[in-house]
Amino acid sequence: MKRIISLWLPTFATDRLNRTKIKAKYKITVNEKNNKEFPLATVQKLNGVKRILAVNNAAKLKGIKTGCSLADAKALFPELLIEKADYINDSKTLETLVRAFQRYSPWTAIDRNENNPLVSLIGSASIWIDITGCDHLYDGEHLLVKDLYNYCLRIGYQARIGLADTPGAAWAVARFNNALSTIIPPKSQKEALAHYPIVALRLDPTTTEKLHNLGLNQIGDVYNVPRAPLTSRFGLGLLQRLDQILGLENEPISPYRSKPEYLVRISFPEPIGNKQDIKFALDKLLIKLCKVLEKNNLGAQLLKFSIFRIDNTHMSIKTGTSQPSRDPEHLAFLFQEKLDTIDASFGIEILILQAIETNKLTINQFSIDNGITQKSNTNIAKLIDRLSGKLGVQNVIRFYPVESHIPEQANRAVLAINSTKVSNSWSNTSKFLNNYHLARPLELLSQPLPIDVIASIPDGPPIMFIWRKQKYKVMNSEGPERIAPEWWRPRKFSSNSNTFAPKERDYYKLEDHKGKRYWVYRNGNYSTQKITKWYLHGFFS
Repeated sequence: MKRIISLWLPTFATDRLNRTKIKAKYKITVNEKNNKEFPLATVQKLNGVKRILAVNNAAKLKGIKTGCSLADAKALFPELLIEKADYINDSKTLETLVRAFQRYSPWTAIDRNENNPLVSLIGSASIWIDITGCDHLYDGEHLLVKDLYNYCLRIGYQARIGLADTPGAAWAVARFNNALSTIIPPKSQKEALAHYPIVALRLDPTTTEKLHNLGLNQIGDVYNVPRAPLTSRFGLGLLQRLDQILGLENEPISPYRSKPEYLVRISFPEPIGNKQDIKFALDKLLIKLCKVLEKNNLGAQLLKFSIFRIDNTHMSIKTGTSQPSRDPEHLAFLFQEKLDTIDASFGIEILILQAIETNKLTINQFSIDNGITQKSNTNIAKLIDRLSGKLGVQNVIRFYPVESHIPEQANRAVLAINSTKVSNSWSNTSKFLNNYHLARPLELLSQPLPIDVIASIPDGPPIMFIWRKQKYKVMNSEGPERIAPEWWRPRKFSSNSNTFAPKERDYYKLEDHKGKRYWVYRNGNYSTQKITKWYLHGFFS
């Protein structure tokens, strides 16, 4: 016989904040004498209005309810503590709790049907624990449930617990029984649930309302109703929930499976503190971790090195790579400068190295013709990693081509560390670029600059141009190269201008009397426009 626990954390979102952020931010803790907490709520802007999504018990006592506007909540209690709903940290914490509750049973799972998968939208969370065959470890179910409840209190979470033969029955008693914990004896859920409200069947609001209109307000009211009329009126959903709660239909629970953890550690019989000792230990850990990654055909992209001191304090440093890597020497180099930030204090007794983010490490084969080798790509990735480590990830960018004929729109800048996420590359467009009659300048201005030009009429190249009040005599010229605008895009001169571009540009490569080379263009042509303008767009090396 299966025995299932439904662990309901009704104030999960606010409890998480209270045990972490709030205490540090507001210097407020639960009063030990009267066991009171300060009213707290989370908010989120919905349809242009900031609304309350989760409240703690203290806020409920002040009359503040979920779904009301922030303005109404502040009117009821102006001193209400407000925090923005944090779905990401709520989800991470919930996964951590699921792993922690595996101390009671390896078969634990997040209740994904708990009103909404985003726990912050309702403020609560629900976890399944299949304790079948595990109660003897705690000398019975009652003591197991008691230990579970006390454990939740110790880690800062209020809990309601239901235990029954089926997930549905356990879910119902955890929420609709006044007791903090309720145990339904085996094979007795039908009698125990008869007087529970019909909403305890986990039905949608529309079905619940229709049942109320028919006078079916309790679960026991539908026991003796013929099944055919119920199916005809409400579909199969109502009977399925009823059969699940009574154990007539199986309701499987998919156990939580955490992501594989790629972690290595080393403990020291005597504490260490010398920088060289730390580096030597890190090198050994990197070799060991890379062997683990190799067995799984993976490479690390984000690593965390944690240092645990003998005074029960710890610190950690992180480093990342642009491409998955399991090269110990390269990874050691990325950690090298950050090792200077480690404070050994009274000594280090444990070191842990963890690959937080990993990806498949594939070996690509390139042809001789395209001139690109696997080694060259690897060297570029290593260069990016080293520059990002020295200068900061935000300060190292890389340009990638964009399918556009307009020069200033033909590339975009991305963080070099994220370069593997960009599908296009210059090698894919090399043939396209080689087909241009004129080579592109090495230095391209982000926005073309206006110049004054004396040129042969009607369509000849410039003879002289003036830029920044300086005259430049043109000794040699090459062109024109005509570039038409892209009809499928908005035809604006630039992103910073509201002026629509003419239909074409005529580009010229110019060389002045000092041998310097420029890339200029005429916006429009004399056959279609009486007035044309010239612009400087780049410089050749």
